[in-house]
Order: sequence, then C-alpha cells, then structure tokens
Amino acid sequence: MKKIGLLGGTFDPPHIGHMIIADDCFHALELDEVWFIPSQIPPHKNKANVSSDKRLDMVTRATCHHPHFKVKDFELTRQGRSYTIDTMTMINAAYPDCIFYFIIGADMVEYLPHWQAIDELVEVVQFVGIKRPGYTLETPYPVKFVDSLEMDVSSSIIRERMKTNRPCKYLMLPAVYQYIKEHKLYE
Repeated sequence: MKKIGLLGGTFDPPHIGHMIIADDCFHALELDEVWFIPSQIPPHKNKANVSSDKRLDMVTRATCHHPHFKVKDFELTRQGRSYTIDTMTMINAAYPDCIFYFIIGADMVEYLPHWQAIDELVEVVQFVGIKRPGYTLETPYPVKFVDSLEMDVSSSIIRERMKTNRPCKYLMLPAVYQYIKEHKLYE
C-alpha cells in the first residue's frame, strides 16, 4: 500500500513553512508522496484573498521540483466549504490501495474538536501534527507527531508584509514570489 501525506490549506500564498513541513513528514513517515490540496473555502475562514486558479498555479510552482510532491484540486472542483470529511470520503473511495496521513499544524490540532464529523474523520485518516509557535499539541484525538522546524511564518504574515512593502522574498520559493510579482497579487 502506498503511504500518502495530505497537506491541505488555502495556500494564499504557499510558503517555505509548507514545503519544510511536507518534506519533514515525507521523510519521518517514510511516505511515497505528499499531496498538496488547496481548499475552495475552508471551514474556519471566509474565503481566500486570490482566486483558486492563481492559488493552484502558485502551489504547482512551489512543488514542481520535488518528485514526490503532487498537487490535487479535489476541493477546488467542489462548491461550498471544503470539509475534510467530504474530501477523505472521496479520496478513500478513489484510492483504496493507499494509507493517508492528514498533516496539520498545532493550531489545527487545537481546533480538532470543532472539525465537521471529527469522530468519523479520525476513523478514516491518521492525523499528523506539527508544532507551531504559540500552540500546544495536546488533544484527545489520535494524532501522530512529527518534529519539524518551528517557523513563525504564515500566509497572512506574507500578505501583510506585501501590503506594507516589507521584504518577504525569502519566505517563499522564488517561483512563487515571481508569480506574485507578475500578477500583482496581495498589493
């Protein structure tokens, strides 16, 4: 059976923290692949700042040089909020020969009690928690933990820095930074 890591998010924009987490999980869990799954409308946010096609382009640019990173548009092709239970139901049915590991940051580990159908969800996917500054990894749910660099970088920090003309070039891969500049995103 193939072992697949799933890294969901708005990726608005994707940054080096996403890449480091994916790579650390890839190695620590001995995964065959890590799938990046941009969300349409995440349950815990109102909407993304840029269109889904541009976010998909940015994630594709960010992952294209890693042979085991793939981008999947499962959630972008559905309407409405992107609930993980719906995604996992679809993925498990489509890929019955795979074991899935859903990678989340410590902020989402703390938020697990509020996830849609969480008791059903923990039965169909293994959660993997990653430390983030300012959050704990305590949860009553079954979560594997992977050590990764604790970086206080986020998409919202990048967007804010871009709006105020502060440098953020090194917080993302060059191809993503170039795409943002070419399309005048987050200005």
